[in-house]
Amino acid sequence: MTNFTRRSFTSALALGVAAPAFLRNASAQSPTIKIGQVVPITGPAAEAGKYAMAGAKIALDEINKKGGILGKQVEIITEDDQTTNPGAVLAFSKLATNPEIVAFVTSIRSTQVHAMAPDIAKIAKPTMFGGTDPTLTKLGNPWLFRCRPNDTFSGKVIAEFGVKELGLKKWGIVHSTDAFGTNGMKALEASLLALGVTPVAIQGYANQSQDFTPVVLALKQAGIDIISSYFTFENDLGIFARQLRQLGVNAPWVGSPSIVNTTAIKLAGPALNNTYGVADYAEESSPEAKAFADSYRAMMKVAPDNQSSWTYDGMHLLALAFNKAGKTDPDAVRAAMLSIKGYKGAEGEYNFDANGDGLHGYNVVKNVGGKIEFAKHIEFPA
Repeated sequence: MTNFTRRSFTSALALGVAAPAFLRNASAQSPTIKIGQVVPITGPAAEAGKYAMAGAKIALDEINKKGGILGKQVEIITEDDQTTNPGAVLAFSKLATNPEIVAFVTSIRSTQVHAMAPDIAKIAKPTMFGGTDPTLTKLGNPWLFRCRPNDTFSGKVIAEFGVKELGLKKWGIVHSTDAFGTNGMKALEASLLALGVTPVAIQGYANQSQDFTPVVLALKQAGIDIISSYFTFENDLGIFARQLRQLGVNAPWVGSPSIVNTTAIKLAGPALNNTYGVADYAEESSPEAKAFADSYRAMMKVAPDNQSSWTYDGMHLLALAFNKAGKTDPDAVRAAMLSIKGYKGAEGEYNFDANGDGLHGYNVVKNVGGKIEFAKHIEFPA
């Protein structure tokens, strides 16, 4: 029987993450295999959180129908990250007090993964995440496994598509000043410089901004002929897109994956028409992506995006690794995860490297009247 619950803790976090030996060895007698999920249930990303939970739920049902993990049914226990870094740390800490939880599916937001990373290292259990900051898998934390391609690849794909296929050289880059946006900008700038192009404008902004007028005016003054972006939150992207068009900037736009997320498209509307994005998830990119889209639409009545596809893959990858290991011992599961090669998920083909990165390429897609159309996939060596 499927059990998909949110569980809160009212007692002090006495166990916290300071007793990994106890927490690592207390799940053997549980009647179910429990996986913890950190997800935005409240705050600006609450709508995206619904999609993330739906992707995990679809995978959960599929896993349980096939016999579960190690012969037991699987249960997801969720905690609200409140769309904040402190909220994410608290949510993970609450889950970590439950000794029956054997693994975690955490955040799509790099800044939150950075905030949780020290506690993830202490609890020492496999943790799937969706943040694309390249540095996350270079922290020396062996328990982080990424279910999306990192921004080393997104920067290369954005640069090559804009320079070689669109033929544009006067780049303006807009980025969040958090870890995700800053490192994404640096990856893109490096990729452009490798192609002999120096951006004419680089504009940072603070998350949850309400007025992007200064940013847009700086782009206009620089005379940009192409925009690229790394937005952490879809609501920021929606506001920026509308203000960009209202102030008369209609340059081609090639954005990071947030530009094609369902929430961003809803908020921005026609302001995102004819924009391009690099997308780790694209419905027409593979039979597996299409099958996931069919299941997702049946549940949510909207098109899927990478808020849901990576949690779907994360759950399936955990099931595969646990069953491959034959036990819940974290070290055995970690070794099994790193050995996964050629697994075809909704996001693409997973071939984990030693750092915990599973995917090594991106899709290029276009927004045509609010519908995301697949253009091409660009893969890089693992």
